[in-house]
Amino acid sequence: MIDMTGSQLVTATGASWFKSSYSTSSVACVEVRFAGDAVLVRDSKNRAHSPTLAVTTTEWTAFLDELAGVPTQR
Repeated sequence: MIDMTGSQLVTATGASWFKSSYSTSSVACVEVRFAGDAVLVRDSKNRAHSPTLAVTTTEWTAFLDELAGVPTQR
């Protein structure tokens, strides 16, 4: 299945998921898993029924750089 941005939605089970050390149980957050050249992201509050968004490691790095305010070359 493809979402509106062209990123692939996949299902992943039995994976080693993690969330930020800044996350608490009362805050909505996502979990992340590295799977080869993909980064998988899912809702931490609805693990069993949440779709998983897959992006490339390049896209994930660009996303994190944007959040951190790292200048990008365009």
